[in-house]
Amino acid sequence: MADQLAIGSRRGLKPALPLLLPAYLWLTVAIFLPLSAMVFFSFMTDLPLAGKEWGFTLGNYAAFFSQSLYSTLLLSSLRLGLEVTLWCVVIGYPAAYVLAKVLKGHSREAIFLLVILPFWSNGLVRIFSWAMVLREGGILDTALNAVLPFKINIDLMYSYPAVIIGLVHSYVPYMVLTCYLTLQAIDDSLIEAGRSLGASRRQVLWRVIIPLSMPGLIAGAALIFVPVVGSFMEPRILGGRTGTFYGTVIEDQFVAVFNWPLGAALSFILLAVVLIILALAAPVLRRAG
Repeated sequence: MADQLAIGSRRGLKPALPLLLPAYLWLTVAIFLPLSAMVFFSFMTDLPLAGKEWGFTLGNYAAFFSQSLYSTLLLSSLRLGLEVTLWCVVIGYPAAYVLAKVLKGHSREAIFLLVILPFWSNGLVRIFSWAMVLREGGILDTALNAVLPFKINIDLMYSYPAVIIGLVHSYVPYMVLTCYLTLQAIDDSLIEAGRSLGASRRQVLWRVIIPLSMPGLIAGAALIFVPVVGSFMEPRILGGRTGTFYGTVIEDQFVAVFNWPLGAALSFILLAVVLIILALAAPVLRRAG
């Protein structure tokens, strides 16, 4: 029986190969080849440009362990990823629930359009827009002083909260979209059954809705946490000196210092740490999902 299933699956795979090959070829060219090149760079002493002498070394990886600055910044970036993910859950999950279970018709379409609107603008435009809002004498400062009887001075630029605000604005749509898909798939009869059995709204939320929507929460958290840990634009522009994180150091190695081997090594250390965290959390997330 198993042999027949295996033969059947192979037969079903052959007609699909022409459709699968372009996607896998693109993944190979766009992802695996650049990653392979970066792995090669990470073991080099210098870039082979303009006749420079180069060789292979483990010193780029050893630099991470010999200098405590890198590990400190990595921990700060992991904390930043957790905080941004938590805020995205707090903001995005209720919004997704309202979209999936409360709003109907044109009102849902209008709110949904506002949620995905950040995807239609450039990331730098969003960040500099927040800079105009959060700086001293900016839009927020001017608006509050126009309505309040006393003068206040709000200057959040170049601060840790400004980095959090910019990152949450950039990534909260991922949480809304993933949770919306799972919440919309929940049969309303299950919620009505819980209510008819005497459960309160809070009990239905914790025992029915959240467990059934956990796959969307997990997917959204992964989509947010991984890129935020390595982010550099929001910390660089909105954080200033306080926005020095692991991602900004990696960017400096590629752009400012032009030390690609060290930047590549730091990048792969970050990738390894993120994969280890996801692997350790996988059993818990699997049970929750």
